Amino acid sequence: MLSSVRLIPRAVWLVHSPICSSSRSFMDLKVLLSSLNDFASLSLAESWDNVGLLVEPSPPHTVHTLFLTNDLTEKVMEEALQKKADLILSYHPPIFRPLKHITWKTWKERLVIRALENRVGIYSPHTAYDAAPQGVNSWLAKGLGVCTSRPIHPSKAPKYPTVGTHRVEFSVNCTEDPDKVISAVKEIADVSVTSFSTRTDDEEQTRISLNCSQEALIQVVNFLSQSRQFYQKTEILSLEKPLLLHTGMGRLCTLDESVSLATMIERIKSHLKLSHVRLALGVGRTLESPVKVVALCAGSGSTVLQGTEADLYLTEPSMQEVFNKHE
Repeated sequence: MLSSVRLIPRAVWLVHSPICSSSRSFMDLKVLLSSLNDFASLSLAESWDNVGLLVEPSPPHTVHTLFLTNDLTEKVMEEALQKKADLILSYHPPIFRPLKHITWKTWKERLVIRALENRVGIYSPHTAYDAAPQGVNSWLAKGLGVCTSRPIHPSKAPKYPTVGTHRVEFSVNCTEDPDKVISAVKEIADVSVTSFSTRTDDEEQTRISLNCSQEALIQVVNFLSQSRQFYQKTEILSLEKPLLLHTGMGRLCTLDESVSLATMIERIKSHLKLSHVRLALGVGRTLESPVKVVALCAGSGSTVLQGTEADLYLTEPSMQEVFNKHE
């Protein structure tokens, strides 16, 4: 059976003042954003997330003071303005759903107004920092003890290694004109073509391989369907973006040596500098039960952890979906 550790409510974290980093040096906003993207590309963020530069003062904008916070509230905004911040990096995006109006009516609208009035940019990395190799999930894993870890849901590269999303391959025998076929295919937009000689059943053939986009694939298939010989020999492959090493959502951590649940809880509390965490014990589990495998996910990670086998789950509420899976 399983156990889960749930981090204490996020409001408790907010009693700590956000970190403010200031120096005599300065950096252009665009250059700073490029540096932030080098640390963790925004392409790593989940598709549902709202990350990146959320509020931008009119350019040019120079950043002397970068203000860091977990959540940007009105009180935090007031502190940032007192610190004369030029850019606020808020881990959680203060703007998540589209704003239809920018008025003084709601606190999120007021954040935008105050930021623009005071020429303060707002940037949020959120799940991009969760997925990064040296991001939040990797940092959480360091508190477990000596272990090996891997992403539960690995991230994929932002681009395909080659042009297009599909590969189409077919053969042209010696009775046909390969050059004519290649020329016709090249006239289709978003198509790259290569060819090479091959021999099948003692017959010389030209193997044609082309990469194309989803839109171009329809035109390619229409062209090949005009010749029964081409169409019957056609293979269509869907290309996958390559997985990124040590990058992705969640971490599945296998300890070098098992420890008791009580010991693991103390390690987690020490690493997070917390006096308390919430623990849900699985049926038949005690504080002396051994822990060898830990599945973790920053934030509310029930969907990430779903279906993952582990002795301990480390996340925030709600864990109900995981519990139902193991009943």
